Amino acid sequence: MSDLPPTPPGTEPEPEVTDAPESAEHRFPCDQCGSDFRFDPEEGKLICDHCGNEQDFETADLPEIREMDFEAALRSGLDSAEMEEIRVTPCPNCGAQVEFNSDVHSTECPFCATPVVTDTGTHRHIKPKAVLPFKLEERDAHKAMTDWLGRLWFAPNGLKEYARQGRSLDGIYVPYWTYDAQTASRYQGQRGTIYYVTRTVMREGKPTQVREQKIRWTNVRGRVSRFFDDILILGSRSLPKSYTDNLKPWNLSELEPYQPHYLAGFMAEGYTVDVEEGFAEARGIMDAQIRRDINADIGGDRQRISHVNTAVSEITFKHVLLPVWMAAYKYKGQSYRFVVNGQTGKVQGERPWSAIKIAIAVVIGLALAAGAAYLYSISQQ
Repeated sequence: MSDLPPTPPGTEPEPEVTDAPESAEHRFPCDQCGSDFRFDPEEGKLICDHCGNEQDFETADLPEIREMDFEAALRSGLDSAEMEEIRVTPCPNCGAQVEFNSDVHSTECPFCATPVVTDTGTHRHIKPKAVLPFKLEERDAHKAMTDWLGRLWFAPNGLKEYARQGRSLDGIYVPYWTYDAQTASRYQGQRGTIYYVTRTVMREGKPTQVREQKIRWTNVRGRVSRFFDDILILGSRSLPKSYTDNLKPWNLSELEPYQPHYLAGFMAEGYTVDVEEGFAEARGIMDAQIRRDINADIGGDRQRISHVNTAVSEITFKHVLLPVWMAAYKYKGQSYRFVVNGQTGKVQGERPWSAIKIAIAVVIGLALAAGAAYLYSISQQ
């Protein structure tokens, strides 16, 4: 899917070598032994696990995180300096586009545990503007996941044990879009005011007074406005949206200007939801909030909205990467996926069920109910 609409016919620039998107290779060889550095979340620096060499990287002189103009991008496209190509491998099962190190030739998809053979395919995309660096080490994310599984009493014991003793979690930077926008809305509707009337009814042959609630509706109109800042939209379809939605909140105030160094030792997923499609979802979030604002502006006890006309302006966006620890397990032919927020340690995933445990719980429940009924019958004799 194209990131942006094509340039209208007759306006294409003359092809030049400098217009080609930049090719990005996120590898950082150790200057002492040649092995790859990895970014260490605890130390906040690059570390070589082979020889122990450490290396800092400068962040003080980086430019501020810059938003991009949405309308201008759709109208004229983006400059080639805003684009890059990364080497990715698409998963044949879930469609994830994951960037692997060039020395990896076959592995499993971190999203669904499907075997994949890496290739030299590329993904042309808008460069990330910001990254939220990992704060949790893999050991802490693994503990959060096993603790979460331990609280699921109906999960199969075998899966819990398999997860505890299984392979390490994969650290993946997942693509997101953020959108800013100024909105101004005109609305028409009705304000409902509750009042009560007393009337007499016959009950058991006797007149009885009852209090009845009624609503008086008044036509209203008005205006509301709101600036939306950093509406966060997932740029991937590889995971169920319920998982990623429930990994919130993310503290986006900790976003750092993008540097490839943060990706050292981690994988990165290319986005499959383009910027225009992402904004359509963001607009739905805006509209829902605008309706809540209108209800508050109408006031009263009840509200009805009959018409809303919203003008949206100053739309900007940026591509950001957020940290997720991920495990995909195959257990008895079934795939189970677990994701851990790499900033907070919050866990989401499949909730596996053990048929044996459910059957035991049903039997125990029936036994307790029968025992309670027996004791009640004795007490009534």
